Amino acid sequence: MIDFSFIDDKTAKQGVKIYKGSFRFLGEMVAKKDDYKAEKISVLEGLEAVRKRPAMYIGSTGKQGVHHLIWEVVDNSVDEAMAGYCSEISVKLNSNGSVTIRDNGRGIPVDIHPKYKVPAVEIVVTKLHAGGKFDKGSYAISGGLHGVGISVVSALSKHMKVVIRKDGKVYQQEYEIGKPLYKLKTIGKSDKGDTGTEVTFTPDDTIFSTTKFDFSVLETRFREMAFLNKGLKIKVFDEIHNKKETFHYEGGLLEFAKWANKNKEALHKPIYFTKEDSGIVTEVAIQYNGGYQENVLGFVNTINTVEGGTHVSGFRTALTRAINDYAKKNKMFKNGDGNLSGDDVREGLTAIISVKVPEPQFEGQTKTKLGNSEVKGIIDRISMAALMEYFEENPSVAKRIVTKGMDAQKARSAAKKAKDLVRRKSAFSVGGLPGKLADCSKRKSEDTEVYIVEGDSAGGSAKQARNKEFQAILPLRGKILNVEKSNLVKIFGSEQISNLITAIGTGVADNFDVNKLRYGKVIIMTDADVDGAHIMTLLLTFFFRFMKELIDNGNIYIAVSPLYKVRKKKDHYIYSDAELKKMLDGIQGNPNVQRFKGLGEMNPEQLWETTMDPKRRLLKKVTIEDAVRADEVFTKLMGSVVEPRKQFIIEKSEEAEVDI
Repeated sequence: MIDFSFIDDKTAKQGVKIYKGSFRFLGEMVAKKDDYKAEKISVLEGLEAVRKRPAMYIGSTGKQGVHHLIWEVVDNSVDEAMAGYCSEISVKLNSNGSVTIRDNGRGIPVDIHPKYKVPAVEIVVTKLHAGGKFDKGSYAISGGLHGVGISVVSALSKHMKVVIRKDGKVYQQEYEIGKPLYKLKTIGKSDKGDTGTEVTFTPDDTIFSTTKFDFSVLETRFREMAFLNKGLKIKVFDEIHNKKETFHYEGGLLEFAKWANKNKEALHKPIYFTKEDSGIVTEVAIQYNGGYQENVLGFVNTINTVEGGTHVSGFRTALTRAINDYAKKNKMFKNGDGNLSGDDVREGLTAIISVKVPEPQFEGQTKTKLGNSEVKGIIDRISMAALMEYFEENPSVAKRIVTKGMDAQKARSAAKKAKDLVRRKSAFSVGGLPGKLADCSKRKSEDTEVYIVEGDSAGGSAKQARNKEFQAILPLRGKILNVEKSNLVKIFGSEQISNLITAIGTGVADNFDVNKLRYGKVIIMTDADVDGAHIMTLLLTFFFRFMKELIDNGNIYIAVSPLYKVRKKKDHYIYSDAELKKMLDGIQGNPNVQRFKGLGEMNPEQLWETTMDPKRRLLKKVTIEDAVRADEVFTKLMGSVVEPRKQFIIEKSEEAEVDI
């Protein structure tokens, strides 16, 4: 899912000042060498380090971080499922703000630890880097590898209660900020076969900026988990909003592929294969659709590796080779036709690659890219053999796939000619840049920004309002092409898109190079109406499909322009209807209220003051919270299939705020 996070430039600058202040303090401390003695060394005991630097362990203390607490607990239950001991997990958002997660696994051990002389569950909950995942006799495969999961949740919770059903008894222990309130006690008996762990925790509101959970975020994550763990049932219940959902897929990845393509025209039934080799279990499902976008999703031990890695590279290599080998063997290439490229064979491809690796090596703490070199060869070997066997047994599907690749090759060749023509045209522009681009004088990308503005009128106003030193303006004439349902020839033949690509400087697809980015901030600035929202969506579709790295890199922003100007002694700019109501309730008399219908209505001074001045403006930073969900939304809203979009509009019509 795409998330728009508010970035206040003024707040950011205050952050810089705080940093500089800290730097000066450090300088003073180092200068006084005699003061730097043993007593100055601080040791953060137990879970104190987690509370001191929570973002190091859970990524952030905002919305993402508070949801991460749930992932940490649920991941333990999923590890039990992967080990074959758990078939059902329930997650309940309680009305008092706490969360209860229960599974029917083996239950955390309760016997006394030989070294620490306390029950094992207390060690797991109160000490970092403690858990059964370091002992491969307990878990051959695991998603969480650092042993910090439930102990971090405990440290960042005002209250936590753990109930364990094991060996015919029910055990319980409670904690506050990672410290046990009493010794583990037996509170009852459990029926035969009734085993598992139940964790209830309340996030600490002194740590997190929000402690509210979003049901849609949970839905997306748990659907994915259920797809990746065939047969596992995950129940979610929101007691506050009375919402509930159950995720249970006996078909596993087969159903995942169908679900990912549900709003697209599938060309064949999903292809599925699985095999174990050298202790690594590979599971793959692929299905082509009639579209032009590639959607390859990689998972390692159920972790979504959004940056890919050796497992994805191995699959892609095998797919390209298998399709080319089949085409050559069956003489499908005509004279002069060369091999299909990786881009050719992946056009319209949906693929889910799930591997279970005993000792995964991730590049970076975020676990977004697999680094195990041996995995590439194993996946390549398994995928090549499975695909060739499938193609031989299903020649009609194989020929359909090869034909789609050959069509893509022709389109790519035509698109290359279109791009070359664009380059030749741009050579006649000043400095090779689009004629309508008003560039800035600074050249370092980290110091500059470009506003993509709707229309010549707003563009003219923005050019007068801007700071020419670091702000560039690129006006767009009307609505750009919808790239979701256009082929490459049409896309690269579009003057608007060509100007956009040239101005940004990175190129696209294989030619994309983030080091050539001309502006550190690419800011979409459109009117605050339905047409403006549509243009913004068209631009976001383009960036998601052709320059996704810029979103991942944090370069794409949306300018927030005011909806109203209220004049009472002085001008007040209002950004929402709720804010307007609040202000009018607090003002006596009849103030003058002006509704801005478009950016072109503002004079340059107003536009600078409200939308372009880094000290006062509001920007929304575009981030991808969930790539699977984002792909689904763009396909549904911008794709060729009408029915899913029609259904979406009907469902959301009551929530829409439309100016009449």
